[in-house]
Amino acid sequence: MSFLYPLFLLSGLALAIPVLIHLFNLRRYKTVFFPHTRFLKNITLNSRRQSQVRYKWLLATRLLFLTALILAFAQPLYTANRQKNTGSHLQVIYVDNSNSMELKKGSRTLLDIAKDAAQRQVQDARAGSKFILLTNDKPGSYNPLPADKVLAGINSIEVSPVGKTGTQVLAATQSLMQSEGSPAADIYYYSDFQQGAFAQQPEAPLLKNITFSGIPVQDAEPHNIYIDTAYLATPVLQTGQTNQLVVTTKATGALPKDQPVLQLSINGQVKSAATLNFNDKQESVDTLSFQVGDAGWQRIALTVNDASIRFDDTFRITARSAPNLSVLALNDGQSNPYIQAAFRAYNGFRLNQADIQTPPTSWKEYNLVILNGVTTISSTMGKSLAGALLQGQSICIFPGRTTNIGALNEGLKELGDIRITGIDTAQQTVSTLQQGSNLVKDLFVKIPANVQLPVANWHYIISAGLSANQQSVLSFRNGDPFLATYTPTRGQLYICATSADLQSGNFPGSYFFVPFLYQMAMQSRSGDVYAVTAGHQQPIYISLNNADERNMVHVYGKGIDMIPPQRPNGAGLDVYIDQAVQQPGFYKLAASSGDTAAVALNGDRTESQPGVWSPAELQNQWKGANIKWLKLADTGKATEVSMWSNFPLWKLCAILAVLMLAAETYLLAGSSRKQTIAA
Repeated sequence: MSFLYPLFLLSGLALAIPVLIHLFNLRRYKTVFFPHTRFLKNITLNSRRQSQVRYKWLLATRLLFLTALILAFAQPLYTANRQKNTGSHLQVIYVDNSNSMELKKGSRTLLDIAKDAAQRQVQDARAGSKFILLTNDKPGSYNPLPADKVLAGINSIEVSPVGKTGTQVLAATQSLMQSEGSPAADIYYYSDFQQGAFAQQPEAPLLKNITFSGIPVQDAEPHNIYIDTAYLATPVLQTGQTNQLVVTTKATGALPKDQPVLQLSINGQVKSAATLNFNDKQESVDTLSFQVGDAGWQRIALTVNDASIRFDDTFRITARSAPNLSVLALNDGQSNPYIQAAFRAYNGFRLNQADIQTPPTSWKEYNLVILNGVTTISSTMGKSLAGALLQGQSICIFPGRTTNIGALNEGLKELGDIRITGIDTAQQTVSTLQQGSNLVKDLFVKIPANVQLPVANWHYIISAGLSANQQSVLSFRNGDPFLATYTPTRGQLYICATSADLQSGNFPGSYFFVPFLYQMAMQSRSGDVYAVTAGHQQPIYISLNNADERNMVHVYGKGIDMIPPQRPNGAGLDVYIDQAVQQPGFYKLAASSGDTAAVALNGDRTESQPGVWSPAELQNQWKGANIKWLKLADTGKATEVSMWSNFPLWKLCAILAVLMLAAETYLLAGSSRKQTIAA
């Protein structure tokens, strides 16, 4: 039991008034003299009753009338399953405006239904109520706001490309409680309760001092068709030749009667289309062929005609055609046929080979410099390699077998704290692949589980100090690196522990050899293919002609000119575009030095799977005295004190007061009809 206006209870002192009236306002009688004494007995009996409380029923009705009237003004509220007043609780309304709330239920979206229910809650709250409104966007205010501003905020909610999990919302509520100094909070959670965004079981620490009221807003049969992934079959986009784009499309729920169509557009022009045929796993893998006639950045858009959830109907890619990546191979003797075949397979690479004894004068035009089969690295060559690394270029060394290890270490010491300490002649198989390495991540769609790792017939034992920043990409069971990357300065240095020939091992013919070489060449400059996912904080590397703290990169879009977070990396910058912009689309990165790149930003595909927890599952999984599951129809009964289950007892008290007043009138009317005592 709680009272909205407890000070009115002081009026209870007025209950003493009818008691005093009945005790001291004694009834006065007129004395009538009779000659006969037979009436004296009655007069004596009546006089004795004057000291008692008369008209007990009249007194009771007056006391009940005043009591009911006082309680009606104090407005008592009975709260089911509550033991304390919640008037000091922080009131938080969370409206899930993630992409999945675009799903329609009838003619309206789930977000519109949730907004209407939240508005009913605010409108029916008592006067003076304040709320904090939370969405997946940045909140409009971190302080409680009055009803009119909260209603305006709810009305302006739109779908956000960024989603939040239930854990994040509860953590934000705990933070708001601390900042507001509130002992407890009541949170009203309007959501479709996707399985990927809402935890199966509640976390007790996050629910401490929080009363959670969940209001599911769901479609009876959620379904969706979305583009999951897409990638170019070749590492670079080729101009004037046929390119292939591999697209994976997925479906959830019931499939439409008409087969969906996948359409490919480049720079706004339709290039190709395919009808989707889903397998038993509800997946469709299609390869679309196309050509581009112009060099430069190409904006590739894949679209599918799905009317349920629209944000994931488009998958965007930016690719630079004819990038002209240049590779210099310095050979100690004959050229390597595996290296030659790798780079001549695609027109996007230009390979130049030379003898290591007579290298080109300038290396600035080369993205990757490969030292093939070298048994000696002079101090002069080491300084040239160090200069290339300082410019942000990539260097890859495949050493030849020699007993004169010092001839190799002479040049390696110019590159950093790197040295060869010995040679192991035992045949060994690589046992570890570091999938977090820059050579591996974002390179393969999926590495087969049974892929064969390289075998080395012999290998050098390489040691490096902390300043070399060694990271093993492939390593043996004993921890020795087979292929490692080093970043002593701006560029990337790759050293293989053995030669790139079949006499030294099977690495040249392995699953990783060609992709690794492509990645080495592309890492020395800005990327040539971008498809960034919003919310993943995925950095975009852009090389700069003049990389310093003043040469900042801007992100440009429709009406957008922002400086995203960025940090130096080699001869360029890692730019976190999704921390500056969140709306999917095509954007341009540009620096004052003239370096530019086109970037595609896509929505998070987590929201594409609309599988939700049913109300029955939620009630079984989320249990507790502070957890309630409500229906949309109950939202109009909410106030921050009632907690959705209060009954307005003041109305009952007012009715009771009227009834007591009527009973008192009846008693008074009845007593007035009594005859006066006759003489």
